[in-house]
Amino acid sequence: MVKGKTVLDDDKFKYSFYPGIVRESATVTTKGNTYQYDTILALFTSMDMSSNNLSGDIPISLTRLAGLRSFNISKNNLTGRIPNGIGDMKVLESVDLSENQLYGQIPQSFSSLCTLSFLNLSDNNLSGMIPLSTQLQSFDQTSFQGNKLCGLPLLVNCSSGGKVPNVEYEEDESDKDEVDWFYISMAIGFALSFWSKIDLSENEFVGKLPSWLGMRFPTLIVLILRSNKFDGELPQELCHLKDLQILDLANNAFVGIIPRCIGNFSAMVKGKNEVDDLNYSRYMGVLIESATVTTKGNTYQYDTILPLFTSMDLSSNNLSGDIPISLTRLAGLRSFNISKNNLTGRIPNGIGDMKVLESVDLSENQLYGQIPQSFSSLCTLSFLNLSDNNLSGMIPLSTQLQSFDQTSFQGNKLCGLPLLVNCNSGVKVPNGEYEEDESDKDEVDWFYISMAIGFALSFWSVCGSFLFKRSWRHAYFRFLDRSWEMLIAKAPIC
Repeated sequence: MVKGKTVLDDDKFKYSFYPGIVRESATVTTKGNTYQYDTILALFTSMDMSSNNLSGDIPISLTRLAGLRSFNISKNNLTGRIPNGIGDMKVLESVDLSENQLYGQIPQSFSSLCTLSFLNLSDNNLSGMIPLSTQLQSFDQTSFQGNKLCGLPLLVNCSSGGKVPNVEYEEDESDKDEVDWFYISMAIGFALSFWSKIDLSENEFVGKLPSWLGMRFPTLIVLILRSNKFDGELPQELCHLKDLQILDLANNAFVGIIPRCIGNFSAMVKGKNEVDDLNYSRYMGVLIESATVTTKGNTYQYDTILPLFTSMDLSSNNLSGDIPISLTRLAGLRSFNISKNNLTGRIPNGIGDMKVLESVDLSENQLYGQIPQSFSSLCTLSFLNLSDNNLSGMIPLSTQLQSFDQTSFQGNKLCGLPLLVNCNSGVKVPNGEYEEDESDKDEVDWFYISMAIGFALSFWSVCGSFLFKRSWRHAYFRFLDRSWEMLIAKAPIC
């Protein structure tokens, strides 16, 4: 049983070594069922001491049996801890330690048992967190029930002190905020062993976004947490997600400013030609082949073209402050939505550098100032909403901007097409609920006055000099006479 699989294939370990008739078949109970082993018997090892009255602890020397495949000591009176070295038994396929009195934590080394397909640790006195591994989280809850364990696959939060089934202890009210993030960390830990996509949208998760999210999972490509009850500030560590292509935190209760390091999302900085390099061979395409994204006012499913799409949606939160200038570094960003927040300040002038922008929604904030002229260079823009802000001035002239509906600009102090408001008329803008500033009336009149003064000065500066300077007047008329004579001289004679 100490020999591993490769050793069992050795010529010394053949039926010729044992009288064939003795070892040609065996009936073995393992994985909760009974099996008949015939031709592959030489490759199978099993130890079953279940349903006895054995006591004491599990010998540490058991862990030397690196070739053991099935181990069952259930329904005894064994005490003590599970040996830490159990992870050295690399070919274990079935382990049943149920209905004993074992205590302590499940050894972390259990997570290295990659071949494990059956596990039963139920009805002991085990406690603590179930180690994270692909294998352990894939088992049913019944494999761990009847203990004081927590963590997936059990629906018990290690931080909450919540009451574990079959175990009586009181709930700690002070840890309630951590409950949901425990499950999220478990789910993320399990998912990230395979996926580069996390979608926890439309749930009831609460609490703050943990700072370790960006530190531990820097290769994350899709992060969708929309329509939950998350709150608190967005952590700066979020900017460590260099490969992030889709960030959707909409419909939560996040507060504070947008992190200034938001321009560090390298995958969103790349333009179209560079984004083409983000192929599935790099990101295990079958696992990130689709994502549901809200953009242009609708929800879309992106499948095979997901590596070409980039999106950021922070809408419907309580974010404040201005729009970071570093945002304009995201030249590969295609969809950007920060509507329904409390953002102030001006729209960054460099927004025109984001050449592949297709959708922009900045509506229902408190942005002020003019619409940057660089907006006119966004040739790919097909959706725009700047409504219900405090923007003012003339809408820049471009093929794109004038093609949008009036609703894209309403609720501001804007003028010019497509709005039916003349920038020089002083007419009150429809849907823009604000009082007209009396001081602006003088500016309108002075515009026309300045034009008249400019014309008068230029006219009289020329004509006045001829009026008062006789020599200049004579020289001017002589010039006109010579010019007329030359013109007649060159004219053809009929």
